[in-house]
Amino acid sequence: MSKAEFKKLIDDYNKTKAEEKKVIPFLEFLELVKKDHSLSCLAHKRMFNAITGKGFELLDTETDIRLRRVFGANTQVKSYNFFRDEFFGIEQVLQKLVRYFFSASMKGEESRQVLFLVGPVGAGKSSLIEKLKQGLEEASPIYYLEGSPMHINPLCAIPKALRPEMEKVLGVEIEGELDPISQYKLDEEFEGDFTKFNVAMMRFSTKKRLGIGMVPPVDPNNQDTSVLIGSEDISKLDRYSEDDPRVLTLNGAFNAGNRGMVEFIEVFKNEIEYLHVMLTATQEKRIPAPGKHGMIYFDGVILAHSNEAEWNKFKADHTNEAILDRIVKIEVPYVLELSEEKKIYQKIIDRSDFNAHIAPHSLAIASMFGILTRLKPTAKCDLLTKLKLYNGDEVTERGQTKHINVMELKDEHPDEGMSGISTRFIMKALDNALSDSETNTIHPISVLDALQNKLKEEPLPEDTKEHYMHILKDILYKEYLKMLEADITKAFVHAYEEQAETLFQNYLDHVEAYVLKRKVNDGKSEMAPDVKFLASIEEQIGITGSASDGFRQDVMSYITHILRRKGTLHYYSYEPLKEAIEKKLMASVKDITRIILKSKTRDKEQKKKYEAMTQQLINNGYNEESCEAVLNFAANNLWKD
Repeated sequence: MSKAEFKKLIDDYNKTKAEEKKVIPFLEFLELVKKDHSLSCLAHKRMFNAITGKGFELLDTETDIRLRRVFGANTQVKSYNFFRDEFFGIEQVLQKLVRYFFSASMKGEESRQVLFLVGPVGAGKSSLIEKLKQGLEEASPIYYLEGSPMHINPLCAIPKALRPEMEKVLGVEIEGELDPISQYKLDEEFEGDFTKFNVAMMRFSTKKRLGIGMVPPVDPNNQDTSVLIGSEDISKLDRYSEDDPRVLTLNGAFNAGNRGMVEFIEVFKNEIEYLHVMLTATQEKRIPAPGKHGMIYFDGVILAHSNEAEWNKFKADHTNEAILDRIVKIEVPYVLELSEEKKIYQKIIDRSDFNAHIAPHSLAIASMFGILTRLKPTAKCDLLTKLKLYNGDEVTERGQTKHINVMELKDEHPDEGMSGISTRFIMKALDNALSDSETNTIHPISVLDALQNKLKEEPLPEDTKEHYMHILKDILYKEYLKMLEADITKAFVHAYEEQAETLFQNYLDHVEAYVLKRKVNDGKSEMAPDVKFLASIEEQIGITGSASDGFRQDVMSYITHILRRKGTLHYYSYEPLKEAIEKKLMASVKDITRIILKSKTRDKEQKKKYEAMTQQLINNGYNEESCEAVLNFAANNLWKD
């Protein structure tokens, strides 16, 4: 930027700050309210507007097959732009959150209840609340009565007798009462004339405690409610009486969070008596004033969060029923979708100072480990299959798609995702892998090693640690070998995609002729369908003998279905056939690839093929260091006799 552009940027900023510091007369504020009704909205409505104001996208579960598998048919799922770049794989959690704010904004029962987030460590509870705070901080400034320690809504100064008529004129509802200090000013300084108040502007700020209050866990032996509601300034008691509002110091979390939100961190670590203020604030929309000063009107969102163990302990105590009845609980589990879990780590790495090269499958392997530790066993399939089904993938076995209802799988264990390895654990392992790399490169082998080393240090029960090690050393090891074999095959086979498409089209020509009992016409002559060719592909996925006819009928039915819907056909369109074609290509180069990889001295032709394969791997996302690492790993671990 030029000097002039810098100056303009700074001048515009200073002009905006000056505008926000302007104080306007009360009557001028009323004119603004008449034009803009949002200036009168309450805290829940303000938060709802901050979230929904950025729009949303309706996920297409009707035509998108993968989304239909993940969320189920006839399910409406909204993806809110407010959360989009920060949170992944918790769309249904976010819908519950927005539903709460919508009901509360309409002054339903939720407006008098605490929003409570519960979930395992590292699932994103605190991050969600931080995002809501950010939404307030980025929202338009609010107007308040100048001098009010609770930044009270100026409309609260209007006497109740005048409110019905004023509501008709302004077109808004008026709710609330003045805080004691503003009430004293009205009565004593302005002699009841509320129009003498001036109105100022305020931006929400976590740092400055403006409209956002926080309550950390307090030592049970020293739970002073002044943290919540402020205190009396005893130095003023020699000048004013105990019931004089001027002795009040309204700087507690509820005072600070009026018009915005109050966050209770690890809420159930506090004693029940300490939480009675929260109970009163939710149900009566009032908080006690310090000393003998009665009750003060409070308008704010009350958010609380804790881990599941503390929640279970709290709800097991029947004496806590009063608070339990005033809580809207939303569970925030770990992510169980592979594609979404990967986005979490990519986001964190992108925001770090690591200028890292991440080889293909690195984040996938890390994400798969995290999710596999969170999944509960089922009699319907193994854990790896369950992971793929939860990701919306089509899973095949012996040429047949596994028809397992994902919704039924989820219903088996409603608490799935509430335990397992956290995202923080995975990220620490990835950080370690990056720190240990001299070339700032990570690849699946270094990730597997880092996860194992991190797991050895973790204070877990032995049976749990043994299960997690089994996931790493057996399930993920074997799965990665499949990924690596596919990568090497694609790199070794010249023009892999073209060859796969050619095989696919040839198969379609011959299978169509076979099913319809016709000849294959290649444009020059006609010939009988090549049954041996068909069988050579089908046997790759275990389809032999009499099973071939059924498989070929299934292929034709699927292809007809796609063409009827005016879709396009590719070799990967039908998952069982895709798997067969890929295995056919792998088999065709398996022997020569193994020889070239394992050979310590290569002849001229072998060296040429090896270099071409290496270059193709680099073209496909590896760098030289990660390419060398995975090929050495492949030479020692792939295609063992």
